[in-house]
Amino acid sequence: MTAAVEHFAAWLATPLGQYLRDSEAAWFDRTTVDIFGYKAMQLELPQLDCLRANRMPWRCIAGRAAGTQLKCVAEALPFAEQSLDLLVLPHTLDFASDPHAVLREAERVMMPEGRVLITGFNPWSLWGLRRLKANDVPWQGHFLALHRLKDWLALLDLQLVRGEFLCYRPPMQRKGWLDKSRFLEQAGDKLWPGGGGVYCLDVVKRVRGMNVIEPDWSQVVVPKRSAAAVVEKMRLQSEKDRCK
Repeated sequence: MTAAVEHFAAWLATPLGQYLRDSEAAWFDRTTVDIFGYKAMQLELPQLDCLRANRMPWRCIAGRAAGTQLKCVAEALPFAEQSLDLLVLPHTLDFASDPHAVLREAERVMMPEGRVLITGFNPWSLWGLRRLKANDVPWQGHFLALHRLKDWLALLDLQLVRGEFLCYRPPMQRKGWLDKSRFLEQAGDKLWPGGGGVYCLDVVKRVRGMNVIEPDWSQVVVPKRSAAAVVEKMRLQSEKDRCK
């Protein structure tokens, strides 16, 4: 996994890689800015700072690639159960040796109602077709089908809150062609909504049997004091004062 992630990180410096990095960075910025808690962690790919817009007091980039602050493997995170409020997986599943094990570990360390943000390559896109003719990074990644990933999430009680597709431009390395196909960003989202090269998932950890119990305010009876009762109380108090 380490070599593939490092090659992918180097690929982000190419014109196509910069296009992907900028698109995902904008999505992470607008998604993480309103997620609150105490501890947030990004797993792998330090070249893409996914937590820069988040305001949690403790933020960390972990993994095995160069530039990470905490060295660890994705399948065995050095954190206690239910200790993180936010976990970001930028293409981590695409290059993990066991993506399902990474998700199980993510579920273990997340707090109830904690959030997991996932980005991955969409096999049902022009980017997915490109991998049929290439075997280098990033095209040698897993390219997990979205329906398969949703099944894994459901088994782990990780509920999808919202999803979004990015990168509708063809996967070409020439910057000129990328600029000319800019119109596909809006057109693709309308004409081919599931055909973006990258999917972005905002997931929350649900805990079975956990319900937030609130008072039923409709059943609370508030005693009403009539004006006559108030006047009578004032009269009695006045008589007591005169007897002193």
